[in-house]
Amino acid sequence: MQGYDAGQGMMRVVPLALSVLDQSPVPDGSTATEALRHTLGLARAAEALGYRRYWVAEHHGTRSLAATAPEILVGAVAACTSTIRVGSGGVLLSHYSPLKVAEQFRTLSALHPGRIDLGLGRHPGADPVTEAALQYLPGVPGDERYVDKVVDLIGFLHDRLDPGHPFETVRAMPDGVTPPRLWLLGSSSHSGAVAAYLGQPFAFAHFITSAFGPQVVAAYRRGFQPSESVPEPVALVAVAVMCADTDAEAERLARSADVWRLRPEGTERGPLLSPEGAAARTLTDLEEAKLAQSRSATVVGGPARVHAELSAVAAGHGVEELMVVTVCHDPAARLRSYELLAETFG
Repeated sequence: MQGYDAGQGMMRVVPLALSVLDQSPVPDGSTATEALRHTLGLARAAEALGYRRYWVAEHHGTRSLAATAPEILVGAVAACTSTIRVGSGGVLLSHYSPLKVAEQFRTLSALHPGRIDLGLGRHPGADPVTEAALQYLPGVPGDERYVDKVVDLIGFLHDRLDPGHPFETVRAMPDGVTPPRLWLLGSSSHSGAVAAYLGQPFAFAHFITSAFGPQVVAAYRRGFQPSESVPEPVALVAVAVMCADTDAEAERLARSADVWRLRPEGTERGPLLSPEGAAARTLTDLEEAKLAQSRSATVVGGPARVHAELSAVAAGHGVEELMVVTVCHDPAARLRSYELLAETFG
């Protein structure tokens, strides 16, 4: 398996680490409460299987996803595990105060020292009306102030706002805490450039768009400016995967997420149908084209096929860590997918 040696700036053989990104999917006929319980169960299983980290997502206004409050869910996952790193994938900073986010995750770090990651997302994570409700007041800065908010968040996390900053005298509490590891998440060159400029780790969202991923990650490394906390570029790639005992079974299970992703995130997104319900759906030509396009960013198959395709993704992006997101109707099939991945990658 080829990985990237950031210290030497060259390719070398490294073991591939696997991590989990959990959106807490709610299957049709189930409830959000059950989905959150499955998240905790999957986190315990991931730790036992040797996964490196477990991140939870933030989405709003979508009944088929229960992950709405990562700052709470991170604490719950960390409390029911003991060694695996736990974090957000990611907090939608454009909606929130940097000070409040800093204090939430400093508190988590105080409770679980050395185990907390704070991943930041720039995507709205909701439909336009829900997004407006999250910001609540008209004129509240959103995405246009994102980079400034990241800079302020770093300052609050590390107690070093620039002299002359209007909040220079404000300290994020609790005091005396080792801050969480910050990650910038994204699926575009913009997110990679921000991570490089600020000297922070970068997670590329291959599961959102697989186009130009290797180029985005390479540009991040070329433009990386070392920071006090991150002296060298650090990158991972998040990939959508459906693994089953056979290629045919994986294809059958993947149909649920294929159909589910056809509608935009928010109130219009339908339930996560069973494989049989999804297969029974009659799709238009346009929907079939959209399905084929989204499937290009998903790795589907039995262990041998998935191992080969994920190894190619890691080598193509020059990373030694992949974060796997699996969405399917049956929680047992989702757990089995992660078990098979752990087995095939040792």
